[in-house]
Amino acid sequence: MIYRELGSTGLKVSEIGLGCEGMREENYSMCAKFFDFAEDAGVNYFDLYSPDPDLRAAVGKALKGRREKFIIQSHLCSVWKNGQYERTRNLEETKAGFKEMLKLLNVDCIDVGMIHYCDALSDWEKIKIGGILDYARELKSQGLIKHVGLSSHNPEVALKAVESSSIEVLMFSVNPCYDLQPASEDVEELWADENYEKHLTNMNPERQKLYETCQRAGVGITVMKCFGGGDLLNAELSPAGAALTVNQCIAYALSRPAVSCVLAGAHSLEQLKESVNFENASDIERDYAPALASFPKISWRGHCMYCSHCEPCPKKIDIANVTKFLNLAQTGSEIPETVREHYKILDHHAGECIKCGVCETRCPFGVKIRENMTAAKNLFGF
Repeated sequence: MIYRELGSTGLKVSEIGLGCEGMREENYSMCAKFFDFAEDAGVNYFDLYSPDPDLRAAVGKALKGRREKFIIQSHLCSVWKNGQYERTRNLEETKAGFKEMLKLLNVDCIDVGMIHYCDALSDWEKIKIGGILDYARELKSQGLIKHVGLSSHNPEVALKAVESSSIEVLMFSVNPCYDLQPASEDVEELWADENYEKHLTNMNPERQKLYETCQRAGVGITVMKCFGGGDLLNAELSPAGAALTVNQCIAYALSRPAVSCVLAGAHSLEQLKESVNFENASDIERDYAPALASFPKISWRGHCMYCSHCEPCPKKIDIANVTKFLNLAQTGSEIPETVREHYKILDHHAGECIKCGVCETRCPFGVKIRENMTAAKNLFGF
């Protein structure tokens, strides 16, 4: 298992994490089996968005004797009322829900306290001024949560939260179909058929800016909806008109700036094993570029997907990383020191480009790589 830094939190998390979707299967008996497998596979990060008290108790039981082996991402403002889940912004309900969470999980603290499901700017304002954000900060100061996070499907809202310096971790929906869609307060828009009826071209700029801003700000992204609820794995259901594989979906998400962990939704051990087997997949099995380039309804023409099909470069330039650092540097008014230093330590730099153009003949997306190398040389100075 490969482990990645979770933004600037100091946590090292497995790049494949565990979602809680399947833990309720078979009257919660699957919960312990998921954790047994996760421990053996080196998965050390999991998300628990559900406030179901029986599920929380089952997770608490599964964690007994091995709490230190797992990093817990669990959600504030996700409460259980009248026998069902409900999102709340009521401070007293949130406090009671958090207290119950600690008790049922039988833990002293949560590693990442995720403010649950904020997809509207008005909701973000409510979180800021209604006491929820202050409560999360209070929990952190008390050591009851170690880091403050936010979950969202809306890049506009998520960007506001990141730019406010209020959160350290963002849980966000990342996959190559959702990345085409503009910001919306209605999560249903992400997979509405009518939004894919016309030919779509290139990543939504708000989403690209969000990922790059997270990278610059040191906010780690944990990914939900990597498989689009399974739709991307089925050619008949996929909004792109063609299917991707599990390995391709995970590889795509992990190649986005700031992404640290993909939370694999699984309803069975077999599905979880398939996601974890990504760690042993070949480069060919992970390669998403040919699939994306052949989608009948979607085009990424001219957009670098960091797939490295342009390489090898005769001057040994790591073209994908040079392009990624260029994009990160262009996001703000000045180049962040971390981006400049990461560019500096590359073995070869854009200024070494001889403009031979071989890279452009290999690129599946028609990226103007030579122009990017010139821009990087001018920006970084070498």
